[in-house]
Amino acid sequence: MKKKLFLLVGMLLLVLTGCNMKEPITPDSTGVWNEYFVYPMSVALQKVAEFAGGNFGLSIIIVTIIIRLVLLPLIIRQQRSTMAMQALRPEMEKLREKYPSKDMESQQKLQKEMMELYKTYKINPVAGCLPIFIQMPIIMAFYYAIGRTKVIATHDFLWFSLGHPDPYYILPVVAAITTFLQIRVSMTDEMPPQMKITMYIMPLFVLIAGLSLPSALALYWVVGNCFGMAQGLYLKKRMTLLKAKDANKTS
Repeated sequence: MKKKLFLLVGMLLLVLTGCNMKEPITPDSTGVWNEYFVYPMSVALQKVAEFAGGNFGLSIIIVTIIIRLVLLPLIIRQQRSTMAMQALRPEMEKLREKYPSKDMESQQKLQKEMMELYKTYKINPVAGCLPIFIQMPIIMAFYYAIGRTKVIATHDFLWFSLGHPDPYYILPVVAAITTFLQIRVSMTDEMPPQMKITMYIMPLFVLIAGLSLPSALALYWVVGNCFGMAQGLYLKKRMTLLKAKDANKTS
């Protein structure tokens, strides 16, 4: 678990430091990542800005919300898979107690009975991970599109220039606070303590990065975090209703 946490922190650092942000994204940019992920996001930002009267700050807000709404069904699917796995946890613990030995033969028997358990309850253990793999390229591409679409840096929004850090440090502070709140809202009692450390680490990284990176990226974090908080509250309420529904079925 600690290794996974360090990996997550490392990936976060890579993103927040704006790796490869200096290279502008254009129609001539080559590579699968640039052509099919980052450039289409850049075009979307520019088209929405035209619709919004040339306001790139408003464009970032609108496109961020649209992307989050499009990804919401994947989040819900991931949540359903997580709930199903949590319901199976007592049965899985019994199997681990049945095969406590770490030798290969015992582990093979454990895995076989685990798969039979998944099959009986019609659960795909990979289903909870698949939505994450679909979401991440989209979210990352949008992040890089904001940083590499150079026309954005020439515009202002509210009190700050989108191409420069907030001179009053308001946006980085708000981004850090909303990051903390979003993680807090998304936390569940079942999460291990090691993962809860991210609630304090990530806002700190966001604050440090926001002090030096363009305000366009900090604006994206704030909007995404606010949507994430609303999404987290909605999913928690939905999870409570589903659990109550399942309890009524079994009673």
